[in-house]
Amino acid sequence: MQTIDQAMQDKVLAVARAGMTSAEAIGFFRVSLGLYYLAGLMTEETLDFKQIDAKYNRFIYHSIGGGHSIASVLQFMSGEKVLRVLQAERFRAAFAEHCPDIPVDSISFLISLNLGVAKSLSGLDAVGPVVDWIEREKARTSQ
Repeated sequence: MQTIDQAMQDKVLAVARAGMTSAEAIGFFRVSLGLYYLAGLMTEETLDFKQIDAKYNRFIYHSIGGGHSIASVLQFMSGEKVLRVLQAERFRAAFAEHCPDIPVDSISFLISLNLGVAKSLSGLDAVGPVVDWIEREKARTSQ
């Protein structure tokens, strides 16, 4: 898994600064950080989630304060509110500019991965607006 180094932190914070309000900036922060976390799962390495999550949680705490964690970031990314971020052109442009190591066209796959993990933990099928958005994105990117 990609380490949460200073360069990655700077990229996530740069995306967050593209938000026009504090709520939008926090949404941009959560989604960009969550996408890095999810992209880091794409490895054959054995992952020490306790250690990884502790590093992410420390960065989250220092950046946006208490009450947030990597678990809450991933939960946010599986709910309908994430669509405000995913559909914001400002977010997509900032993410493409500052985070070129995660292609914008892979976002729907990573969101789908997050929903798959949530389904495995809860046993509930993923349905609703986020799933609908993923399907629209798959159709758009395969054209």
